[in-house]
Amino acid sequence: MLTTLKNAFKVKELRNRVLFVLGMLVVIRIGSQLPVPGVDGEVFKTWYLQTVADAAGSFSFFDAITGGSFERMAILALGINPYITSSIIMQLMTIAIPKLEEMQNDGEDGRKKIASITRYVTVVLALIQSAAMVIGFGTQNLLTVKHGESGYVFTMILAIAGLTAGSAFLMWIGERITEKGIGNGISVVLVINIVSRMPSDVASLFQQFVLQEGIAPATAVLAAIIIIGVIFGVIWMVVMLNDATRKIPVQYAKKMQGRKMVGGQTSNIPLKVNTAGVIPVIFASSILQLPLLVFTFLKVTPKTKVGTFVYNCMKSDNWCNPEVGLQYSLGLLVYVLLIIFFAYFYTSITFNPMMIADNMKKQGGFIPGIRPGKPTSDYLNKVLNYVIFIGAVGLTIVSVVPYVFNGIFHAKVSFGGTSLIIVVSVVLETLKQAESMMLVRNYKGFLQD
Repeated sequence: MLTTLKNAFKVKELRNRVLFVLGMLVVIRIGSQLPVPGVDGEVFKTWYLQTVADAAGSFSFFDAITGGSFERMAILALGINPYITSSIIMQLMTIAIPKLEEMQNDGEDGRKKIASITRYVTVVLALIQSAAMVIGFGTQNLLTVKHGESGYVFTMILAIAGLTAGSAFLMWIGERITEKGIGNGISVVLVINIVSRMPSDVASLFQQFVLQEGIAPATAVLAAIIIIGVIFGVIWMVVMLNDATRKIPVQYAKKMQGRKMVGGQTSNIPLKVNTAGVIPVIFASSILQLPLLVFTFLKVTPKTKVGTFVYNCMKSDNWCNPEVGLQYSLGLLVYVLLIIFFAYFYTSITFNPMMIADNMKKQGGFIPGIRPGKPTSDYLNKVLNYVIFIGAVGLTIVSVVPYVFNGIFHAKVSFGGTSLIIVVSVVLETLKQAESMMLVRNYKGFLQD
């Protein structure tokens, strides 16, 4: 990693790209400190701390992916979430709507049209989310102008416009990083927000378990080793999960083209073990946290015994917590099942074995020992199911370890398995892109010489 960065700074073009990315990251961190006009920062901070305590850590991941902007109610408080949601919606709609599918298959022009539609959907989603948030803030007297006072509506419009513009600005920065920097800009924005919260979380962990008063030196050292071991263990698992692939060999038949014999090459189909990436974890977390967040914003608590049990099961702090009873770990079981379900679901809509089998047949390719056509498609489906299951189990382990650590030791951190998966995956992909750029430059220099 350090070698790649060192070599990148030796190349003027790559150095300019890296410096551009660093400059944009500085702009993002400055934007994370600018307050939203119309929102009372001190009152909101008091409300936020109380809300986080009531919601049992449900806001921790949301605050992490916004880089702490939501906690401070800065203009970038919505983060890049509207764009991510918009991209997922467009990806699903591309499969459901034939017109969008044709547009996607229409080369670069089609992809530009889809990207343009994604931007508009992002702005609409940001407007809806910001309006809902500001209206909720107004009902709880978190705005600088209280309900019924002169200028209340104008203050709400100003706050909605600020939040919407902040989200659109982040989207613009992400696209500029993709165009003029290195890596996927949206992913880079997400990573810098998550990473910005990690130092304070690690410091709070050491303060809680290592530097607390009255603790013996040997116990403090053991606690520090356990903390560091858990963090590096999760990172190692994420790296293994991200790089693991199952390669299916493909043989291409020889054929005559003019006077030449072509074909006969051996290739492979790389199936990533973690085919769906971090999407299953995000979907599962969102489904479990959304009702809890709605209840928290509306100050509503269940009245029935069953409702109270379900409500407590949705709180991640209650999972694996012996003090409140292990019966609430049912929520963790639901969380695991949702991860596995979405791993299969998302892969099924993004990976088409029948299309791959047809393309192989048209190009004269076949899997050794498997007949072309439907037998190839069935074989790919069978292998894919095994691979998805292994990836889902790996995702589950990485995602559950922080919850177990939190439940047993009460270690509240904003970065969990989901955050680490995002950070490690983006860092690895960015480094690969930097290495490929340097490789292409070496080839060009060789040809020019």
